[in-house]
Amino acid sequence: MNTPPSPSAADHTDLSPDRHTDHPERHTDADFHPDADRRTAADRRTGRPAVRLGALVPLTPPGWVEAGRHLLAGLDLAVREVNDAGGIDGRPLELLVRDTAADPERAAAAMDEFAGLDVTAVVGEYHSVVARAAAARADALGVPFLCSSAVLDALTEEPTRWVARLAPAQSRGWRIYADFLLGAGRSRIAVATQPSVYWASGTHILREYLTTRGGTVVELDANALTPEALCDALVEQDVTALLLLVGQPEPAMPFVRAVRGDGRLARLLIGAPAGQPEFAAWAASLGGDGAGIPFLRYLPQRLGPLGERVGEELRKRLGEAPSFVAFEGWDSIAVLAEVLREHGTDRTAVAGSWPHVAVEGTRGPIRFSRIPGIGVWQWAWPPIQVVDREPADFDHFRILHRG
Repeated sequence: MNTPPSPSAADHTDLSPDRHTDHPERHTDADFHPDADRRTAADRRTGRPAVRLGALVPLTPPGWVEAGRHLLAGLDLAVREVNDAGGIDGRPLELLVRDTAADPERAAAAMDEFAGLDVTAVVGEYHSVVARAAAARADALGVPFLCSSAVLDALTEEPTRWVARLAPAQSRGWRIYADFLLGAGRSRIAVATQPSVYWASGTHILREYLTTRGGTVVELDANALTPEALCDALVEQDVTALLLLVGQPEPAMPFVRAVRGDGRLARLLIGAPAGQPEFAAWAASLGGDGAGIPFLRYLPQRLGPLGERVGEELRKRLGEAPSFVAFEGWDSIAVLAEVLREHGTDRTAVAGSWPHVAVEGTRGPIRFSRIPGIGVWQWAWPPIQVVDREPADFDHFRILHRG
């Protein structure tokens, strides 16, 4: 779930730094000044220097702010719990947060900054094109980077020992989604897409997988079509499903409203493999029109005791049901905390630890391996579902298919 940013992505005012005064170990762009001679609250409380982790999160438009809010909630909660349990050999964790705003250049600059701030490792990022820029700089600078949410297969141009990833590779998730489409009898597929490495990769995966199994993929330029023209094109092409490979909320939501309101397309399946319907704003804006749109979700059928406990804490913090992105954030810190306890805080030691990770996460046991065609250390088997929002109950997700 890594949709490229939409220029009209909604802002969320509750992300301002003063919302987080109960988290003294976290510093945002607004309140951290690397040139200041200061000891952090964590340093003062324990008398020992904190172990610093950098965090890349989209917190302002055109980044997907809602995803960033959930990711940060998971990161924050896990840091708090590590510190409440004694930190890393008595040293607290300190999270230095930088807002990427879905800008690759901004993420690369933040990675440069982290390299000079004595961070042990960097976590986070949601947008694939942004994570790719961060991963390239992490590799060049020798800074360990645990990517929480981005799925693009080619996160780095060449294999690297410095980068690991929790989210499943796009090729795996989107092939599972293609299996769902074929199983549902949808073999003639239209993709409404915008220019992006991420969307182009998704279209290639779907075309390659579906055409070898008797399917057809018709590509429509979302930037060149009004919602009404999109509906006319779907009728003309006689497709059985429309996949929205576009930004959220624009143009995804206007497209949904137009298709739902066109009687000629009453039997058409609308899909959003990148996960636009995951967050509450989708249902709040679209109501019934936003239900019944299958998307990829990286959760197991049932959470275990750890996942249930963390989920309840995340719900309290967010004021709503946590998305899988929030769980990815929590799992990222859990992995790094275990690595730091077992292998120390030296950057080279952290990067060398990826093949030895064995951590119980909120969504299952986490281990990293080398996957053919993927240049980073990859959690090979995160859970994958195809779900939609129940038309009769927008807050309930139906599991339609499991990978």
